[in-house]
Amino acid sequence: MRAVVDTNILVRALIKPQGTVGPVLHRLREGAYRLLYSESLLAELVDVLGRPRIRNKYGIGPDDIAAVLTVIDLRGELVVPQRHIVVCRDPKDNQVLEATVAGRADIIVSGDDDLLVLNPFEGIPIAIPSVFLALLDKNRSV
Repeated sequence: MRAVVDTNILVRALIKPQGTVGPVLHRLREGAYRLLYSESLLAELVDVLGRPRIRNKYGIGPDDIAAVLTVIDLRGELVVPQRHIVVCRDPKDNQVLEATVAGRADIIVSGDDDLLVLNPFEGIPIAIPSVFLALLDKNRSV
């Protein structure tokens, strides 16, 4: 399965691996899906994880960030958006859709209402993490 995972989900999975979205990152490590990402999504992830408020509150260090980037490098696929999309209420979320189209994703994983309201986007489902994880489990048992 080819998935674009919204930055907020990856951040939540890292800061609380035992939480409800932690398995999204764990399943990526296992190779259960291919993470599609663009340079702008990767830059956003690094920016958010590097913020002092996040680092200090959750104890995120350079090694943690490097580990996530290594998993993304191993299990992900860099896509280069060719189409500029302007449909989200929050303009920053358009980059998720651009990566989705560029990578021909099977699904978008997000908890962001500004993206979820667009479900499906051009025939591509936008799912909350629990639905995505259930799909991965279903595919694993087939």
